[in-house]
Amino acid sequence: MNSKRVHLLVKGRVQGVYFRQGMMETAEKNNVFGWVKNLPDDRVEAILEGNDSNVDAVVEWTRFGPAGAVVKELTVTEEKYVAEFTNFTINS
Repeated sequence: MNSKRVHLLVKGRVQGVYFRQGMMETAEKNNVFGWVKNLPDDRVEAILEGNDSNVDAVVEWTRFGPAGAVVKELTVTEEKYVAEFTNFTINS
């Protein structure tokens, strides 16, 4: 089983639609760790770590987000896996 880490930037209507909460629930369901937060420029940023296929499942959810979200652009950058997290949090 391979592990990976990705850095996400999500642009569109992604604030005020429970995007962070939905991502946290999806990450926890898939045993993915890291964090998600809103940015001042109306984007959402996240770091995900976990099993390759589990991280991919959360990234796939991110392409659409929860009901009410409109994802216009998703930037996914792979980073070196460092096993930095033990849970998934919503940061302010």
